[in-house]
Parts: sequence; structure tokens; C-alpha cells
Amino acid sequence: MNLKAGLLGGGSWGTTVASLIARNAPVRIWARCAETVREINESHRNSKYLPGATLHNRLVATHCIEEAVSGCDVLVMGVPSQHFRAVLEQAAEYIRPWVPVISLTKGLEAGSGMRMTEIIREVLPGHPVGVLTGPNLAREIISGQAAAGVIAMEDEIIVRALQELFHSGLFRVYTNTDLVGCELGGVLKNVIAIAVGMGDGQGAGDNTRAALITRGLAEITRLGVAMGGRPETFAGLAGMGDLIATCTSPQSRNRHVGFELGKGRPVDEIVGEMLMVAEGVKSAPTVMALGERYGVEMPITRDVYAVLRGERTPRQVYRGLLKTTVGAESEPG
Repeated sequence: MNLKAGLLGGGSWGTTVASLIARNAPVRIWARCAETVREINESHRNSKYLPGATLHNRLVATHCIEEAVSGCDVLVMGVPSQHFRAVLEQAAEYIRPWVPVISLTKGLEAGSGMRMTEIIREVLPGHPVGVLTGPNLAREIISGQAAAGVIAMEDEIIVRALQELFHSGLFRVYTNTDLVGCELGGVLKNVIAIAVGMGDGQGAGDNTRAALITRGLAEITRLGVAMGGRPETFAGLAGMGDLIATCTSPQSRNRHVGFELGKGRPVDEIVGEMLMVAEGVKSAPTVMALGERYGVEMPITRDVYAVLRGERTPRQVYRGLLKTTVGAESEPG
């Protein structure tokens, strides 16, 4: 391809996506850690976040944001939500006009409740925005296992052009013009994964897990549609697909948090020992606030938030589920 890409963020998913892009186009990845930059350039590895994996040999890393951003034809943001705005503001000084900006981040900005694409539009008005999302566990993809994702943008012409940048033989990338729905699917499922993990940590069975995932999908669909997403999006890769992977995989950071909570450990201790961010922990209060703003009942999210705040234990939450009045399947709860 004639496009040149810049990618900001040297974590597991950012590095994996940069390595995928390197198969199709020149790409330069920015990482904060000088050792990560050195290792990518010298040995094509990122042992901190992707131990044992070999990256594409055409991937180039830099410790300088200007080097990654200036001259790129598409900018990809792989930065956690709490640092997203600050890093984007640094990049704004160097990015050329009208360059598309694609977010990999499945989180919400604390305080404002803004999605990452809303932040992009605020910091970089006029730039086309999009997300790459779906059931994408970085370690599986970098090891060559088959997977599928979705690139979502409102402009159908631009999204089809960028589809080829990310698509490869074993990583199938579909397009979608429901930007709001695809982005929210990736954000909201994290909280549900914590709930499922809490059950697994207490020894809950497969039936319990299936019920929570299904009711969780209904819950995030209600909020997503209220916020402007399309119902069918939540039945696709960005909704159901991502939810299943995040709720069931041992590699899922959010499920891990829930699992350890279910075993009785405090959330600060769990998060403190994690190398990477579990976005659901940070997003839960914001998701609750969005539910209230849009008048959508979020019973599973409410229970997760109560556990994270130390107001209830996972055991109390699960026992409470059995006492909840059961109505129609179309109703919350």
C-alpha cells in the first residue's frame, strides 16, 4: 500500500496491530519505554507485553512522537483511556490536516464520559475518526491464530480504503458504518466481563456464565441503542463476539479482575499487580452515569460498581441475583 501509518502505544494490542500493519504498509510505532523501542528495533520483540512473540521485521519503533506522527497518512491510537487525550494533544502538533485517526482503545474518559472518537473530534476537528474493535486477544493474534475484527467509520469510502491496511490472511477485518455502536460494544462489555469473572472466581457453573453473558448482552445493547448505536451491531463481532471472548478467555484482563474479586481479593491489590490496564474497572462508574443519563437500567453494571466500591461482596451480589424478581426476557435484570 502507498499509505504510511503511525501508531501511538507500545502495549500488547498496539504492538500487535503495528505488526499486522507492517505486513501491508510502512508503520512507525511510538512507545514510552526506551527499552521497548530498542528491543523492537533490534530483535523484533516486545518481551514486556508480548513475551515469546516475534514481530514483523519491517516494524520500526521510536521514542519520539513527532517521528511517528509527522508524515503519516493514518494515525492509530493504542493508548489507555486515562492517557488518551494527553498523548493525542502531543500528536496534534505534528499531524497533517485530514489524516484519519483510528482508536484501538476500549474505554471512556473519566469525568466527561466521552468515547475516544469524541475526544479525537474535539482535539483534532476535521479529521476522519474510526475504531478497530472486535474479539481480538493480542497474544492469540500475534502468534498467528485466526481472528476477525471490525473497522468502523461513518464514511464508507474511507473505511473501505483503510480496511486493507489492517486486513491479513488470518486476521479478517470487516467494515461497519455504525461508529457509535461498534465503539460502545468494545467499551461496555468490559464491565460484564468483570461480573462473569466474579462468578467464575466463586466456582459458578457454565449455566451461570451463559446466563450472565446473555443478560449482559441485553444490558449493553439497551444502553448502546439509547446512545445512538444500531441493534444489529451488538449481535456482531463488536458486540457479541467481543463480549464472548472477554468473558471467557483466561487472557482477558477484565475477567481476571472479576475472577480475583470472586476469590475475595481487594480490587486495589488486583489492579496494582497487573502490568496492563483493565478498562472495565475505570469505565464502570462512567457507564453507570451514562445509564442514568439515558434512562437505561443497568442491573449487572450496578452490581459490579458496588463491588468495585467495596459496598458489596461478590458473594452478596450473586446471592442477590437469585432473589431478584424475574419478569419478561425483554426487561432488565
